[in-house]
Amino acid sequence: MSPRTQSPEDAATSWPPQFRFLAVLLASAAVVILVAGLNAASGILGPLFLAMVLTIVVHPARTWLAQRVPAGVATALSIIAVVVGVVGLGVCVVLAVARFATLLGTYSGAAMEQVEELTDWLTKVGIGTDEVLKIVESFDISNLLSVVSGALNGMFGVLSTVVFILALCLFMAIDATALPRQLVSIGGRRPALVRALSSFAVGTRRYLLVSTVFGLIVAALDTLALYLLGVPAPWVWGLLAFLTNYIPNIGFVIGLVPPAILALLDGDLSLMLAVIAVYCLLNVVIQSVIQPKIVGEAVGLSVTLTFLSLIFWSWIMGPIGAVMAVPFTLFVRAVLVEADPEKSWLMPFIAGSAPVELLGDGDDLDDVDPQGAQ
Repeated sequence: MSPRTQSPEDAATSWPPQFRFLAVLLASAAVVILVAGLNAASGILGPLFLAMVLTIVVHPARTWLAQRVPAGVATALSIIAVVVGVVGLGVCVVLAVARFATLLGTYSGAAMEQVEELTDWLTKVGIGTDEVLKIVESFDISNLLSVVSGALNGMFGVLSTVVFILALCLFMAIDATALPRQLVSIGGRRPALVRALSSFAVGTRRYLLVSTVFGLIVAALDTLALYLLGVPAPWVWGLLAFLTNYIPNIGFVIGLVPPAILALLDGDLSLMLAVIAVYCLLNVVIQSVIQPKIVGEAVGLSVTLTFLSLIFWSWIMGPIGAVMAVPFTLFVRAVLVEADPEKSWLMPFIAGSAPVELLGDGDDLDDVDPQGAQ
């Protein structure tokens, strides 16, 4: 009778308690070091990952064009599409912030009136003079203008990062022409890895598509509501609502701040409360309830994990981490879970339900057959 082969799990559970504690301690230390390294290299890793996502997004269009025009022309058109998209979104953000700063400068008198009314009300409800003075000083519109101006200057400072991202997209788009053949060459030996990378590509495109569709819906509803309420420049804040929709769950809060402040300065407290109520009704229901559920079903991530990924990647990668939180998580899932068949049991916990099969007919990376090399 041959002895039973001991699996790694059996070997781990047979360790003495002190060894198991040491293994957990070392694993935790490794995670901390890895997270610290990611945070330290976020200035490079964030733009690199964003460039990879943009390349993945335009890759199907490039493949379609390559069947009709020379490959070089298809690549050039894909790069032009990325440049137009990135520069267009950047210009929209700059215009929104600049417009907000311009409007704030015209409401200095209205701001003082609102502060005086607030001061009288606080005094009537029994708040002491010292506390009232501190609150009044905090509502100085010049302080708000300096914050907005600083944000605008910071946006101009990211120009070098945008150039870096576009250059990476150019190189990645050129290399992507050979990617399907490379995947076929390794598909016979690592089929799970090829399927995982394909799943990541498909999931990323689905996520961006769903976010774009919901962003357009939210932008249209917010613009209409602000127009009916009489808030200045409703189209600008509708555009800002569309852009902030790419930040899961809480992006609408960023888009709410400018129209709420302008509603207070241009109208009164009741108008500001009306804007906040409309945004909460529309954006919370759509962005924080309906959209995360559909995104989770489309890419195979639970609503809770989507929210936690936003917090984690924002902390690690900053603004790029907030926008790319879901693609980051999809990439980690593909590399650490989907690429290893022994970890497939984790998928129901990640998806929050039955595992979502992302690969289908016509999906992706040029319909690469992992067994094609066999």
